[in-house]
Amino acid sequence: MTAPGADQVLAIDVGTQSVRAMVFDPAGTLVARAKVPIDPYISDKPGCAEQDPELYWRSIGEACAALWAMPGVRREALAGVALTTQRSTVVVTDEAGVPLRRAMVWLDRCRAEGLPRIGGKWGLLFRLAGVTETVATFQADAEANVLAREEPETWKKIRHYLFLSGYLVHRLTGCFADSTAAQVGYIPFDPKRFGWAAKGDWRWLAAPVDPAWLPELVPPGGVIGPITAAASAATGIPEGLPLVSAAGDKACEVLGSGALEPHIGSVSMGTTTAFNTTHRRYHEVIPMVPPYPAAVPETYSLEVNIYRGFWMIEWFKREFGAAEVARAAGLGVEPETLFEELVASVPAGSMGLILQPFWSPGIRIPGPEAKGAVIGWGDVHTRAHLYRAILEGLAYALREGADRTVRRTKVPVTELRVSGGGSQSPAAVQMLADVFGLPVGLPHTFETSGLGAAIDAAVGLGIHPSFAAAVAAMTRVAAVRTPDPAAHAIYDDLYHSVYLRLYDKLEPLYGEIRRITGYPPAV
Repeated sequence: MTAPGADQVLAIDVGTQSVRAMVFDPAGTLVARAKVPIDPYISDKPGCAEQDPELYWRSIGEACAALWAMPGVRREALAGVALTTQRSTVVVTDEAGVPLRRAMVWLDRCRAEGLPRIGGKWGLLFRLAGVTETVATFQADAEANVLAREEPETWKKIRHYLFLSGYLVHRLTGCFADSTAAQVGYIPFDPKRFGWAAKGDWRWLAAPVDPAWLPELVPPGGVIGPITAAASAATGIPEGLPLVSAAGDKACEVLGSGALEPHIGSVSMGTTTAFNTTHRRYHEVIPMVPPYPAAVPETYSLEVNIYRGFWMIEWFKREFGAAEVARAAGLGVEPETLFEELVASVPAGSMGLILQPFWSPGIRIPGPEAKGAVIGWGDVHTRAHLYRAILEGLAYALREGADRTVRRTKVPVTELRVSGGGSQSPAAVQMLADVFGLPVGLPHTFETSGLGAAIDAAVGLGIHPSFAAAVAAMTRVAAVRTPDPAAHAIYDDLYHSVYLRLYDKLEPLYGEIRRITGYPPAV
């Protein structure tokens, strides 16, 4: 139960590689933070990515235990709790909420191949709109279809079909509920309604879950329920403290970076790299690909993703970074710190080496046949040029997403805010400013996802009267990177003259590669 005068918020952020427990005050200051690393997934076969749901719950307990032991942390100062998690990780349970199998992590690539395509009026509409394969990809990727086909006995036992956020809400409160802004994945959620799709909607055909399995949805800022005695015993969170609905991690990052208005672009430099803007009107940046619900009620997050975005830094480190890894171990620093030297040794434009960062295919743009590409090789190019080209390619792809957003919404983007692991690279942030030709603001805390969840809680608990007031009080820009005019001129020319023409030129060849090799597999 909330103590009189309590005005701090506990934010729990369950990511792909770590679980973090944080306390924020009403000014958005990070009072304390505890982090527990976790294994991203278990893989028993190619493409499989699963994890024990209990690992996430235990890690929350471990992170909270470490937090309570930190100087200055007072549980009696907490007014409430907010939860944000990785998106699209599925947990199926029995009637009591006990998982029936491991969680299907968002990185999982298992698919239900050969499903009958949706017919009838919907099938005709999809053919007329030219999105038949897009919908078929949705069907194949939907975890519900994978489970129904591959694990029929498990499918029969399902009574609750949840995302990780919904499962953890149940562990914390005993409620089968979740945030409307956490519903990102292959489920029958209609973003226009901010709720489950209407009866007869095609989404129920594409992801055939029983409506009775789905959780009650609570908008961001709404109180879901109190922390139970059992959850308190496991985590140390005071019993009765209200859990306030927040959002998925990307939506919370946008809010925590202060990007509440549509002219502010939010760039997430994470495993999935994304460009986001917040709008109160419904827009589809890519036709037939809906926006996501934002961390503010009845508001949209227009998101353009680059799957496996800053994961490419890990790929480079594994495949080409042995020298930096060895030297970093001797110096006691992270290898990425030494990669900054590689960037600095190469001029803007990487002497003509251009990278298209589609190491993982998309749904529509890029399409499911897409692949990565590197062109412009010459005898002058080294590992350093390739590393810089990776960062430049990601920045080009983000700018393309921003340009699409501006064309669809007619709202110019005038500044950027940056979050995620890649934002700790000065070179990557400066490159973003140079490619976009816009100032890039660095938020006062790296923990923007946790801060966004804390903002939802602060509004829901009445600590701040509105989201606008909470963002004004709890977010601020600590530093700004401005574009270098000479570098921007080079990047602007390469972007328009080369990068934007690459995909259309290569798309037919990607299709032929897919036909011949079977990779990536067709639906």
